[in-house]
Amino acid sequence: MSPRHNRPRGGETPGERPATNLDRYGLERTEEYQGEEWRIRHVAGASAAGKRYRCPGCDQEIPSGIPHLVAWPEYGGVDDRRHWHKACWNAKDRRTTKVQRSRNAPRY
Repeated sequence: MSPRHNRPRGGETPGERPATNLDRYGLERTEEYQGEEWRIRHVAGASAAGKRYRCPGCDQEIPSGIPHLVAWPEYGGVDDRRHWHKACWNAKDRRTTKVQRSRNAPRY
């Protein structure tokens, strides 16, 4: 068995790696949604202890401590930020404009 190498394959140094998973480390990325650019940031959930958010994609509550993401229009302010489940953000283009709640979902 050969020893383990901690060098990236292809000869590049760590500083030359492509920026594919930078959002995994808390950095922001930009995506297009509804004809405008949106900033996306992953949130670990532990930093917002005691806070609860409502996902605009499924209209369900995001309890504190649950990893999710925050999205806002690129030229929007703090009041424009929305907390989404990651799966809801990924499915945002496939959803209808009117959210369908399940029977046991709270209506507040």
